[in-house]
Amino acid sequence: MNMFMEEGFWGLQSAEMWVLVGLLIFIGICVFVGVPKLVAGQLDAKGAKIQAELDEAQRLRAEAEALLATIRAEKAAAEAQARDMLAAAEADARIMEADAKVRLEETLARRQALAERRIASAEVQATAEVKAAAAEVAAQAAETILTARIAGAKTDPLLDAAIAQIGSRLN
Repeated sequence: MNMFMEEGFWGLQSAEMWVLVGLLIFIGICVFVGVPKLVAGQLDAKGAKIQAELDEAQRLRAEAEALLATIRAEKAAAEAQARDMLAAAEADARIMEADAKVRLEETLARRQALAERRIASAEVQATAEVKAAAAEVAAQAAETILTARIAGAKTDPLLDAAIAQIGSRLN
């Protein structure tokens, strides 16, 4: 049941009534001094601080999202630039490869022409040496034959002059 309705509660000997009176006086003093306004002010200040922190967090989040968007755009631009650079490098490599092939073919053609000239020169020189050797052998054979014939016969001045001319004409 309700304790305020019990008999003896409102009497001066009741401890509960004095507790109620003390409580009402305390509440009255608190109201008179302005404790509710002070508590409300503190709560309002705390609420304002929390709201400021929430606003700051929201501002930081917006900045972070803008920064993230900027970074993503820069990443996309860097990737596009990297693709362009790779394509340019591949094109340069193909051009360099084609140039290298052309230079190699030119070098091979020059070396082949040089080798052919050297071979032709060696052939000419070998032919000249063979002709000179053949002429010398023929001259020696003719000299030997003529010497053998002349030894059997008397010396003929015309024959001696012809033999002397053969050596000089063949060289």
